[in-house]
Amino acid sequence: MSLMRRLASQSALIFAARIGGAGLVFLAQALIARQWGAAGLADYLVVFAAVNLIAMAMPLGFNTIGTFFASRYGAAGEGAMLARFMARAYLQIGLVALGLALLATPLLPLLGAAGAVLLAHLPQLLLIAAGTAMVWVSGAVLVGLRRPFAGLLADGVVRPLAIGLALFLALLLSPGGQGLGLLLWIFAGLYGLVAIGHLTIALRSVRALPRTDVAARPGEAARWWRLALPWAIVGLATDFFFDIDLLILSGLLAPEDLAVFGVAARIFGLVAFAVSAVYALTLPDLFEAAAAPDKSRFEARVADANLAAAGLALALLVGVILGGPLLFMLFGPEFASGAAPLVVLCLGLLIRAGFGPAALILSMRDRPWAGVPAVGLGLCALVLANLVLVPAFGLMGAALAALLATTLWSAANWLVARRLLGIDVSILARLRRGPAPGNARSGA
Repeated sequence: MSLMRRLASQSALIFAARIGGAGLVFLAQALIARQWGAAGLADYLVVFAAVNLIAMAMPLGFNTIGTFFASRYGAAGEGAMLARFMARAYLQIGLVALGLALLATPLLPLLGAAGAVLLAHLPQLLLIAAGTAMVWVSGAVLVGLRRPFAGLLADGVVRPLAIGLALFLALLLSPGGQGLGLLLWIFAGLYGLVAIGHLTIALRSVRALPRTDVAARPGEAARWWRLALPWAIVGLATDFFFDIDLLILSGLLAPEDLAVFGVAARIFGLVAFAVSAVYALTLPDLFEAAAAPDKSRFEARVADANLAAAGLALALLVGVILGGPLLFMLFGPEFASGAAPLVVLCLGLLIRAGFGPAALILSMRDRPWAGVPAVGLGLCALVLANLVLVPAFGLMGAALAALLATTLWSAANWLVARRLLGIDVSILARLRRGPAPGNARSGA
């Protein structure tokens, strides 16, 4: 099977599983609203928003570079080095959790009502965040070791199932009451077991690697930190891009329009996951090609991944055009205005795939900081475009601002990679060169 066919099939399966998991979460949130009212749902959303942000911070960026180094060490047969990397990541999760436990009580009241909610559920909050961070680190390592389903489905499928089961048990044990605290305790226990099981799977995969590197390589830990911080910044800006955008828009859009844009952003996030999975799945192939003396083979592998990502983005764009209005109807007729902005957002995903994974390639070439200015450019463009376009065009202005920011960000990264490395990572390079050598003969 060719690289592109394998990536497309794996990405489609992972995306379908992620869609199913997201559907379970939507159903759980609807049930919470019916049983505990809007206030109960608001508390739930505040807690889990905090969980995601804290979980992102706990590994100190090692969750964002796990796939990168797992692919690198796996291709080189350096199992001992990967084990050291994982041990450092989990140590950091524990230390940050301890620090947050000590600082939360004096600091959370400064956040007002949201801080009071978080403080009321602080033990569950920290336990769930630690479990989530563990799953993210283990999952990144498993993806890098060519086990994408084991790596990605724990967060995308098992977590929603655990939320659904925790909600069912909380409603059963506390009928008619405000059972958010009970739900969080149950979910913390369930997901803690999931995190331990996921870690066990990751450790077994690491132990199966050759250990040709018994002694620690000098300077390797410094390399982890050199990559972790810029990737954490990039990951924060990409994974939480629409969280930042919604905060900006909260002062520019009416609450009803803000809710519509939030739904569009949630649907877009699911579509974007499918495309980003292509690049995560292709990392081992990129490292193998990078180790070869023929530079054109590496460039062709990158371009093949771009072609697969762009093809998937185009197919999903067509799907959004056809099915978007039906998705918004599920939320009520007042959400119908979000269909057109969603199409604009997904067009940005196609543009991003066309420019290619420049930030990833810069990190592979030990230039991780070179991509950070592009992040700043994109965020500045987002703020300015929102201020100019939203008052004039409302929801469509917000979507166009996000499209402009994405385009500038992607173009800037592509230009930096081309100038610093002399590599064209865009889809145009693939169209000029043709397929990578050997792609038609094997699935390597």
